[in-house]
Amino acid sequence: MVSVELYLLSILRALAEIAGMFLLAQGALFLLAGGRHERNTVYQLFRIVTRPVIGATRCVMPKVIIDRHIPFVAFFLLFWLWIALAYVRQIVCGVNVCG
Repeated sequence: MVSVELYLLSILRALAEIAGMFLLAQGALFLLAGGRHERNTVYQLFRIVTRPVIGATRCVMPKVIIDRHIPFVAFFLLFWLWIALAYVRQIVCGVNVCG
């Protein structure tokens, strides 16, 4: 039987993964659409989905980092969070001896 800790870690890891994928997709669409990315409906959808992650990263980062770089920082923070959650999950799995 799966423990509650393992279940919560899996949910957090999945959320970090989904947010990271949306940031990657938004970046790819930014490159593909060029100067017309602001009028692209899919790009607007990606901006709505990634707004909480970008806003949280802006709050955590110092003002020295310009706003244009915040999506890159957000992606790398999500990446390292995803790696850290995988490590914690392995530790929890070792304690619970799960398969």
